[in-house]
Amino acid sequence: MNGNIFTGSEVEITLLLIIIIGGMAYSILAKKLTVPAACTGVVIAITIFMAAGLTGVAMMTAFFLMGSLATSWKQERKNKFSDNHENKAGRKASQVLANAGVSALAGLSILVFPQLTNLFLLVMAAAFASATADTLSSELGILYGTKCINVKTLKTDECGRDGVISMEGSVIGFIGSCLIALVHAIGYGFQLGFFWIVLAGTFGNLTDSFLGAYFERRGLIGNDAVNFFSTLSAGIIALLLGVLI
Repeated sequence: MNGNIFTGSEVEITLLLIIIIGGMAYSILAKKLTVPAACTGVVIAITIFMAAGLTGVAMMTAFFLMGSLATSWKQERKNKFSDNHENKAGRKASQVLANAGVSALAGLSILVFPQLTNLFLLVMAAAFASATADTLSSELGILYGTKCINVKTLKTDECGRDGVISMEGSVIGFIGSCLIALVHAIGYGFQLGFFWIVLAGTFGNLTDSFLGAYFERRGLIGNDAVNFFSTLSAGIIALLLGVLI
């Protein structure tokens, strides 16, 4: 795997500007993000680009597009679920940081410790894989889950509640992790890192469910904290796999 550190080429900068301007305009006009959230996303995108080049931005874009599509898909059928965290005015800056903050920290780590680029690229991808898996499994599991289980009690529970998973939602989340790993592989080469990203992303998604069942459902932490710590757990798993294996 070769690090793709930002070199400042005109082509890369042009593509970045197109992605940022287009993404910002779409997210605000379609009310996917509030203005502060969109600005936060721009700062994160620039940080990731400086650290990981266009492949890093591609992973972030893939997460955003898949998450947006999943959230919008049959939205009217999901409105009855009290745990649907989508804001009608768009997601807030805190939600952007909760989902992409760990990946941004991985990018900053690459800029500070360039000799560890390959390792932190895994962390970045794993965090995006976890966020993607969580969003897809939550948003689509509500619609297509046939038997929803509480991860704490292992008993049938209402789909859409914190800490509740379904086989269908879990499979969809796994596919989401694979897609982020695929983007990483296309940019940096297909190696063992592909499997570490999928494994870490799946672990992060499960962590999200356990945090939801044990802490969020009891009102001890909010959804943003759950998302941040689940992506952090995915990043830590990828870091350990990258170091030890």
